[in-house]
Amino acid sequence: MITWFTFTVVAITALAALICIVMGLWGKVPSDLTVGAIALVEVLLLVQVVIAIIAPFAGNPPAGSLLEFWTYLISAVLLPVGGVVWAFVDRTKWSTVIMGVVAIAVAIMMWRMEVIWTVTTPVTGA
Repeated sequence: MITWFTFTVVAITALAALICIVMGLWGKVPSDLTVGAIALVEVLLLVQVVIAIIAPFAGNPPAGSLLEFWTYLISAVLLPVGGVVWAFVDRTKWSTVIMGVVAIAVAIMMWRMEVIWTVTTPVTGA
């Protein structure tokens, strides 16, 4: 993974979460702004998929579990899609809040993926 890209995705995703939660609690139904913010998060996650495929071939292999990393990444890619589908089906202020919660979950998952990719754990035992 690329650390600066992770920080960028986490920051943009946190901003999207803030926008969606504030707009939802303000009583706004899903709009171009809120759905667009989540769509941007999805695009960034798809870029992360490409980076995760190319990085090991470029000499940047993961330090942690590859299975755990890909489980997080695939789940993170599916969450915004589910949030937007929910917003289209349930056009209430609460679906806007749900998109914000999805964005918070994605931001946390991105940070965890960075940790899995970069942090080596000491081997204990003999």
